[in-house]
Amino acid sequence: MLEKIVIANRGEIALRILRACREMGIKTVAVHSTADRDLKPVRLADESVCIGPAPASESYLNGAAVISAAEVTDAVAIHPGYGFLAENADFAERVEQSGFVFIGPRPDTIRLMGHKVSAIRAMKQAGVPCVPGSEGTLGDDPDENLRIARDIGYPIMIKATGGGGGRGMRVVHSEAALLNAIGLTQGEAQAAFGKSAVYLERFLEAPRHIEIQVLADTCGNAIHLGDRDCSIQRRHQKIIEEAPAPGVSPAERAAVGARCVDACLEIDYRGAGTFEFLYEGGQFYFIEMNTRVQVEHPVTEMVTGVDIIKEQIRVASGEPLSYRQEDIVLRGHAVECRINAEDPATFAPSPGTISLFHPPGGPGIRLDTHIYQGYKVPPYYDSLIGKLIAHGEDRHAALMRMLNALTEVVIDGIRTNLPLHRDMMHDAGFRAGGMDIHYLEKKLGLF
Repeated sequence: MLEKIVIANRGEIALRILRACREMGIKTVAVHSTADRDLKPVRLADESVCIGPAPASESYLNGAAVISAAEVTDAVAIHPGYGFLAENADFAERVEQSGFVFIGPRPDTIRLMGHKVSAIRAMKQAGVPCVPGSEGTLGDDPDENLRIARDIGYPIMIKATGGGGGRGMRVVHSEAALLNAIGLTQGEAQAAFGKSAVYLERFLEAPRHIEIQVLADTCGNAIHLGDRDCSIQRRHQKIIEEAPAPGVSPAERAAVGARCVDACLEIDYRGAGTFEFLYEGGQFYFIEMNTRVQVEHPVTEMVTGVDIIKEQIRVASGEPLSYRQEDIVLRGHAVECRINAEDPATFAPSPGTISLFHPPGGPGIRLDTHIYQGYKVPPYYDSLIGKLIAHGEDRHAALMRMLNALTEVVIDGIRTNLPLHRDMMHDAGFRAGGMDIHYLEKKLGLF
């Protein structure tokens, strides 16, 4: 087992990793920026190392500084969490070349699945259903691009190969608008991701966003942990997630899960990962794979009893998975609300000092957060300050527990999106389940 791990992240995921390490008897090193000296995981870790000033580009995205922290503390491994360097293949490669264990997939796998065109090609080869689209990146021939689009059928989504988080995407409804839209998206992609390559996919009008959690080890074993519904989104950013996905039958879940497991074996996957799909008309369409732990992993943990972070660490240690597919049984239902430090009406960030904090409690309630009374939410990073999870014997019970928890939780001194979550728990459409990815934006008048 790994003796000491550098946690190369911040906030609630850093604390989540730290807690898993403590339960496993592993020492921890928390790296932090100058703005995060008072972060809870920094205070609780066995050691801490400041790796740079407040801007993420000079601290949490500074791979050399993270590796140096591992060197000076005699750590043996680095856990990247999510975001920042988690899906940076070059960083993962430098970690391993420096003699440390990267707790995540192999660098070549990250590259393969990080490039959306190569990822789709690999998934098609593995038998995973994909959205109809171009077979590769678009070239410079306008006539050929028009032909490809006609074959796919309108409306069409133009996507940057290195995109993510809703950036580098544009919907086109007519052939007359296609070429100009391709040029605009290429320019945005170059500015945002440093490369202008784009490809085409058929735009599904009203799909749901459903994903499959997988785990794979280095001993030839791979399993899936069921599905999650992440359709309640705003500008492609997930707000509420739940497991299992409402309206997906056990047979459908097992079938697509088995395809994902086969794909893991095909690409020699290692660690935790998530296959993301659009789901429409009873059909799953692969869109991308996240080669890391997901923000929403707790809902899967609540319904399966599997500690995904611990399994990541075991796999990185060379151990086999603790579970076989037949061990995975979905029990009850879980819902997660992402709590953001932002204005609930305008969604503008709301940094500042938390003057009062009262966490909720009760059966089936879990709160993953790094905040505390007196904590200063910095303005430099993502606005996520916590994840509230409710588990119940069925979806209705989980929603009622979530509503109770949202009524109890108090966060004063800053603005949060708690009012939005409380409103959603009363929303008839959401309570019915199976809403598409546009539902929240329609409700907010943004779509």
